[in-house]
Amino acid sequence: MKEVAVYQIPVLSPSGRRELAADLPAEINPHLLWEVVRWQLAKRRRGTASTKTRGEVAYSGRKIWPQKHTGRARHGDIGAPIFVGGGVVFGPKPRDYSYTLPKKVRKKGLAMAVADRAREGKLLLVEAFAGVNGKTKEFLAWAKEAGLDGSESVLLVTGNELVRRAARNLPWVVTLAPEGLNVYDIVRTERLVMDLDAWEVFQNRIGGEA
Repeated sequence: MKEVAVYQIPVLSPSGRRELAADLPAEINPHLLWEVVRWQLAKRRRGTASTKTRGEVAYSGRKIWPQKHTGRARHGDIGAPIFVGGGVVFGPKPRDYSYTLPKKVRKKGLAMAVADRAREGKLLLVEAFAGVNGKTKEFLAWAKEAGLDGSESVLLVTGNELVRRAARNLPWVVTLAPEGLNVYDIVRTERLVMDLDAWEVFQNRIGGEA
């Protein structure tokens, strides 16, 4: 990635706020983000939809009436697709929807998604979640101090299991471990909150793509 910009990202600590300079993509490519999201959603598809052909439905193959001299339309067996309960023509069968997306594209997409949140002022780094020990009310108190009031959806990325447990009951918070940070969850939420350990994991993952 050739175009890089220096973003000043706010860092929240028990002693107050400071800023951290970070090199991230200067330009956001919406199509590349779409490609990564499409790849992620394709991987998640179970691909279990299945229909029966006329050869698989539980009907006799006997011709339902003679070809001629009945005054009726010509038909074969009752399992033909034209009849209700008959087989399905070109219906879905179980399949694997996943495909390979180049690792370089995935890394660029992740870097761009985070850069987009930084550019919008929607990225917050956290030094420590002071006072949060696994209870939702503790997280709500911390969130209020951090300026998170539930009016925007938040993606919370931290390796601290107690913090994730405290936040996971809130409908406006999506929690992830640092290794699980992905483009789809970033773009489907409005704010991104990461602790410094998660930020370091992210930097190692994109490794020079920013």
